[in-house]
Amino acid sequence: MIEKTEIEKAVDMLLSLPAPVETETVPLYGALDRVLAEDRYASVAIPPFDRSPYDGYAFRGQDTASATKSTPVELNISEEIPAGKLPRFEITEGMAAKILTGAPIPKGANATIKYELTKFTQAKVWISDPILPNTDIVRAGEDLKLGALIANKGTVLIAPLLGLLATQGLKDLRVYKKPRIIIINTGTELLELGEPLHPGAIYNSSCYALAGYLKKAGAEPVNGGVVEDDPDEIARRIGEALDSADMVVTTGGASVGDYDWIATASQRLGASILFNKVAMKPGGSIVASEKDGKLILGLSGNPGAAALGLFRIAMPYILKLCGRSDLMPEQVEVLLKQPLNKKSPNRRLLRGRLERDNGQAFFVDNPGQGNGTFSSLVNCDLIGEVPAGSPPLPAGTKIKAYRIG
Repeated sequence: MIEKTEIEKAVDMLLSLPAPVETETVPLYGALDRVLAEDRYASVAIPPFDRSPYDGYAFRGQDTASATKSTPVELNISEEIPAGKLPRFEITEGMAAKILTGAPIPKGANATIKYELTKFTQAKVWISDPILPNTDIVRAGEDLKLGALIANKGTVLIAPLLGLLATQGLKDLRVYKKPRIIIINTGTELLELGEPLHPGAIYNSSCYALAGYLKKAGAEPVNGGVVEDDPDEIARRIGEALDSADMVVTTGGASVGDYDWIATASQRLGASILFNKVAMKPGGSIVASEKDGKLILGLSGNPGAAALGLFRIAMPYILKLCGRSDLMPEQVEVLLKQPLNKKSPNRRLLRGRLERDNGQAFFVDNPGQGNGTFSSLVNCDLIGEVPAGSPPLPAGTKIKAYRIG
């Protein structure tokens, strides 16, 4: 009997493998969701100068100390300062400058006021309330200080980060290359899409879901096609894939018995078996092996089990291969919304979603928790984990769960 590997040990074994991630330079405009390959610091403060937050007037706050509704302070307008233009005159006692949103604050001014809060002509402005110095000025570096860290390497580039990096005038960014992961699907019963369905056959579906998960993680998945249950042919196809891929994923042939093709094929290639079977259900039928620093990951032929194995065991390594720094899934504590009426000899994984009620987080399991079901992964944002050796659990039992995107 094959000894099953515990989840944490399996994850650690994969993370201990090398992940030689190469880099490339891409235009900033096309860098969304790519992984930054270098720390980026601000070489320009944002804003780079003190500026006005709105259309109005810039002046010395102390000149308005005596202002009242009945006796407003009168200031002479020295100039108009539009955005993108430098002030020509210093603001001295009794003076103000008309200023537009984003324009630089003139020397000597220490406050601004919205034009609609004043009375004005082309030459003068009247202010009827005292305005303290240092009021309503957007200071240089208020958004981003010079030398501040914008993003660490390993960070996924989201839209606001691209905006911040654009403030630095960066046209291109150095990012990690997307790892190429070839998916090979084993099973004599599998048909490619578009082929006529016949009794005893099913369409190859796992590949398309797994490819979606891999692409979302930041990898470049490739459909390696279908291979019949022949260990020599499987070994040949895996070997060919390793020549051009950073990692190979297989589906099917990972169970114990006469059809445990992946372990046999991997050994025939000269790969080292890292583990064969993980102590969890579903998804525990996993064979992981390594050849020349590359991972061969054999997942279950059952679609639901294959996805769970990918999420719970392999995803941290895949994220490492993508160059990301956030490798581990977010863990949360939740209460079972419904009872679990089964014993759990091994750790049990549940597909479901997060629901909040009166400030409490609940795990709502999706219908169809079998190994082969895909439907329970639709609208699934949590993977619940029930400890090994648990009896049937009543509603309200606290379990841990992992967020999935």
